[in-house]
Amino acid sequence: MDRFAGNIAGLGTASGTRLVIGRWDTSPLGAFTDVMMEDANGERTLLAPSQAVADYVSSTYSFDVVRVVDVDSTLDDRQLTVTAGGLAVTAQLGAVTGLGRMLRLIPARLATSPRWLSLINPVAGLLMPGVSTAGSAGNGRTEYYGVTTAVKIYYGVTTAVKITAASVRWHGKDLGILAPLTPPVRFGFSSAPAAPMLVTVVTSIRRP
Repeated sequence: MDRFAGNIAGLGTASGTRLVIGRWDTSPLGAFTDVMMEDANGERTLLAPSQAVADYVSSTYSFDVVRVVDVDSTLDDRQLTVTAGGLAVTAQLGAVTGLGRMLRLIPARLATSPRWLSLINPVAGLLMPGVSTAGSAGNGRTEYYGVTTAVKIYYGVTTAVKITAASVRWHGKDLGILAPLTPPVRFGFSSAPAAPMLVTVVTSIRRP
């Protein structure tokens, strides 16, 4: 079982481009940030900081374009910034969401348990259409998403917080104001929630 602990940010833009940003403090590949993008035409792009990350992520998810680029990111309790090749993102963070307050009540060990995440998967889809907590990934892998306060000591943000505003530029072009992440992205079995937010998460991937 490979475990990735960190944060995932999901947001849309007025241009129709949607982004899912993973900022991982611990993983089998070390600390890194990667970006998954899907534009209004449905083209899916992965921006990865190394060939090793590109190979792992593209063997788990589906993309039309994979690029290895320099990726830098910063995160505190007010703002997330990312530069990745021609992409520049600044996202302003707000209050803890209702989902985040609810998830704080679940013990961390339970919140990240693959058995628990498989059990609650049908409920997650009802509460947040397009979102799954467990499912089949690429190459026979099974993946589990557990939103938790367990890694808050590393990040300064806990469970799930709103993204209240964002600036997104792609090769110098402004992609427009913050928008819901709709339609759902199609990288894997699950999308990020439609409402722009950043979540603290432990992702577990079981390889065959």
